[in-house]
Amino acid sequence: MQNLTENPGNSTANADLIIAIKISIVLPLFFVFLYFIVLMLHTLASQRQFWENPRYILFGYMLINDTLLVVCTVLLFLLYLAEFRFSYVLCMTLIFVSTVTFQNTPFILATMSLERYVAIFYPLRRPAAWRADRIWAVILPTLLVSLAVPIIELCLGGRSPGASALTTLVLCRSNELNSSPLLTLVKISLYGVFFLAVALAIFFTYVRILREARRMWRDQAAVGKALYTVLLHGLQLLLCVMSFMQPVTEQASVVRARWLREQIPFLNYLCFALLPRVLSPLIYGLRDESLRTHMRRAVLCCSPAITTQHMGKPATH
Repeated sequence: MQNLTENPGNSTANADLIIAIKISIVLPLFFVFLYFIVLMLHTLASQRQFWENPRYILFGYMLINDTLLVVCTVLLFLLYLAEFRFSYVLCMTLIFVSTVTFQNTPFILATMSLERYVAIFYPLRRPAAWRADRIWAVILPTLLVSLAVPIIELCLGGRSPGASALTTLVLCRSNELNSSPLLTLVKISLYGVFFLAVALAIFFTYVRILREARRMWRDQAAVGKALYTVLLHGLQLLLCVMSFMQPVTEQASVVRARWLREQIPFLNYLCFALLPRVLSPLIYGLRDESLRTHMRRAVLCCSPAITTQHMGKPATH
């Protein structure tokens, strides 16, 4: 009988501990991500040479896209943990933005690999769409394709009949607002198609670039550097392509392990959404020598100013 009376307290303590662990994992990653994103965007915006190169334009577009995604998902994560209910319209707006940006990143990275292919194979006769002043013609289709799943989700997702979208308060979570089995099947099918398309684009471009590197460069050191670059790009793309596997892992985990019902959304979010978006800018941005050099200068330029403000006057010795 004593055990029965202690169980609710133990359960509450365990739940609070799990929430604290989740927050302690997510928030540090978020602030690290935000720091590097702000630094990279400041560096890209302050140097004209980057905005005259389509590769860096695409990278800046990816940074903005991932920032919107991470801000929306972290906000949803914290609100859900707090069990805070707010209007259906606001909830669907956050979910719509996060869904679009969630699947747009792999398409952007595939586009970036195609840009490298164009730069290597057509250095003097670059197609008009791949020039810096017209790169929007390549960016726009990726955004339109990324809109497919959220639009279908809005069309097939069921809101209770007669409920007002403005006054109805919901605990915002995508699979609770749209729990239709048909929607789950459609999403998994579309993610499979997108996964295949992105994987084929990555495989084609990097195999061709690797073969061209082996043919053109006799210096073994240069070939080794090219192989290292391809490996880093492949890892970056693999991390984001893994995001397409989220619906599959969620369904499989629920079937196989009942106790994971409440934890698998967090694990999916951490492994397939947050971590790839935190690692992706670090892998791509920090390994770029030109960008890294300007970032270091930006940090060094800010440090003396901060020191001077605290001291009131410059040091005399």
